[in-house]
Amino acid sequence: MENNSLLHRIKEGILDTCYICVREMRGTITDEGVLIFCVLVPLLYPLLYSWIYNNEVVREVPVAIVDQSHTNASREYIRKFDASPDTKVAYYCTSLEEAKDLTAKQQVHGTLYFPEDFERRLYRGEQTKVGVYCDMSLMLTYKAIYQTAQAVASDMNAQIQIAQSTDYTKRDNEITTKPLDFDEVPIFNTTGGYGNAILPGVLMLILQQTLLLGIGLAAGTARENNRFKDLVPISKHYNGIFRIVLGKSLCYFMIYMVMGAYLALAIPHLYHFTSLVSAQAIIGLMVPYILACTFFGMMLSCLVRYRENVMLLVVFSSVPFLFMTGLSWPQSNIPGFWQGVATIIPSTFGVRGFMRISSMGATLQDIQTEYQALWIQVLVYFFATCVVYRYQIISTRRRAFDHMQRLKEMAETAKQQKGAGSGIDTRKDS
Repeated sequence: MENNSLLHRIKEGILDTCYICVREMRGTITDEGVLIFCVLVPLLYPLLYSWIYNNEVVREVPVAIVDQSHTNASREYIRKFDASPDTKVAYYCTSLEEAKDLTAKQQVHGTLYFPEDFERRLYRGEQTKVGVYCDMSLMLTYKAIYQTAQAVASDMNAQIQIAQSTDYTKRDNEITTKPLDFDEVPIFNTTGGYGNAILPGVLMLILQQTLLLGIGLAAGTARENNRFKDLVPISKHYNGIFRIVLGKSLCYFMIYMVMGAYLALAIPHLYHFTSLVSAQAIIGLMVPYILACTFFGMMLSCLVRYRENVMLLVVFSSVPFLFMTGLSWPQSNIPGFWQGVATIIPSTFGVRGFMRISSMGATLQDIQTEYQALWIQVLVYFFATCVVYRYQIISTRRRAFDHMQRLKEMAETAKQQKGAGSGIDTRKDS
């Protein structure tokens, strides 16, 4: 009997888990908000975002010139700067204020400023300066202007070295200007573009944020449809913590394994980003990453009282989460406090691990730190989610019991009032 009872309970738990999973899947499909964030946004938003940065580099960036020197040296610098494929001289201004107005109107994206003593200091053998002012609202234009200005300055410096040397042959000139010869060979980001450097990590962040939004919207809907505004409905199928947590998480895990494969494999291939992933490494990373994001979102869903709350909790955290990954800001420069905060966010280790797998061809052994951290988060957030749902179940039962007690009291009161109104004495004879 005990074995039969145990088998019966296991079978009932599996059936309830499947029932909860199917119901959650049906809610995901029928709820327009959840469907948009869990399916449409992961499908369409990466296409748009990757298409914007598909060019990798920009060409012919317009630049304003403020030449207070009006000398051969400044005109030579401007001529070489304009000859670069990345920049073009669009305006000549008489002051920095005029150039600033052009930048504010987006007619130019940067300014070169030559002081009056530009050539005079060169003839004296002193170091002179060229002011480079850039519009930092777009990193691609800033990179094009700054790198071109540096390249022109290096070329003119080499000419000055040759002119001041006592060399006789061309080989002597090469040694004077470049005593240590080297070749720049980009190993991973071969295009040197923004897309290869940033977008693979952004795709992993999109995976987490859309998952959190979908779970939060589903939680808000569940509360709004519940009589007592609770997260867990009163039903015989929702009679157990593990079956609830596993049933809900299984639904999102199945959806986002498909979305994860789409973002990690299809998008980089479609836009020709560097992708050196192997099947073992990407599956090994995506499984704990999606599970960690799922349990993390389910744990936070207890904070969502209404559907609109999830926007405030998730959307505005995207940029801080991106910075804390160390992708667009060096990890060594992140303060210790924020590095500690970053360790509780699944995207921190998911983005770092995926960037090494995708851009550098790393294996699971190479990302052992990120891999182990994600599995630790899976365990921690799983048990934290169980605690949250345990509290929700107790709270729901308490409210339901209190509601039944009030109904019984109201029924007793109504019965007594009815008996008093009919004049029937219900007391026993003494």
